[in-house]
Amino acid sequence: MAGEVLSWLDCKSGGIYVDCTIGQGGHAALMLERMGPDGAVIGIDRDPEAIEATGLRLAHEAARLRLACGNFNELSRIVHLSSVSEVDGVIFDLGVSSAQLDQPERGMSFLADGPLDMRMDPRSGRTAADSVNQLSERELADLIYQYGEERYSRRIARSIINRRNIAPLRTTFDLVSAVVRAVPASYRHGRIHCATRTFQALRIAVNRELDVIEGALREAAALLVTGGRLCVISFHSLEDRIVKQTFKSLSQGPQACLKILTKKPQVPSDEECRGNPRARSAKLRVAERLPVGGAA
Repeated sequence: MAGEVLSWLDCKSGGIYVDCTIGQGGHAALMLERMGPDGAVIGIDRDPEAIEATGLRLAHEAARLRLACGNFNELSRIVHLSSVSEVDGVIFDLGVSSAQLDQPERGMSFLADGPLDMRMDPRSGRTAADSVNQLSERELADLIYQYGEERYSRRIARSIINRRNIAPLRTTFDLVSAVVRAVPASYRHGRIHCATRTFQALRIAVNRELDVIEGALREAAALLVTGGRLCVISFHSLEDRIVKQTFKSLSQGPQACLKILTKKPQVPSDEECRGNPRARSAKLRVAERLPVGGAA
């Protein structure tokens, strides 16, 4: 949804914008192009490989691009370390990136065999293998249901336990096999892959993705200049619900600091979905910073 994001951000010459999930630098490159020679982008990503790739891709923009490897729950600190007190716009593109999905060694995808890792920052934290091999059956079932909204969560958890009683689950295909054994035949051939929700749940849990969204959105709102825009792309209902509720909270009452610009989330065009099927679940919500005191 690059076109929609750029339109909403309305990048100004000389502006400072923050891409909290810079990934491969796609949005950042377009923002820098729109702003002309005086603008700057602060790019954040918890994946060191993404920071390195973007630094190389946009090396010609090094003077206008400030990159930081970290979680976006450190947004305020990272921005202030760049000697910036306020910004003209902030974008969050939540969830896993295509680059991460396409690398089997990251363990994000059920379509290729690789180590059962799933960490966005491979330098630290528990892996998905740690979770499936150490959590109890009830803990696994609750995790898969809560974060994956998977109706067969209990059956899948039991299958994982049975599988690890024989040998630990080490690879993505080990996990896929456990899921396939657990679900009905009709579910194996549904509209989406039967392991989709289980992989989503484990990835969210491993990276604690949902835990930091609200706080980061509030920090972003506080950093915006009056009239600055906050754009958030989410890819599943759990993320979108947090974004919707946080925007609503920040737009109501005497201390309101945001005005919601998208009454309903904007979704990708049919053309974009045809060209990039992974975009089909994307939802874009946008809000604008109100003057101090909340006056519209």
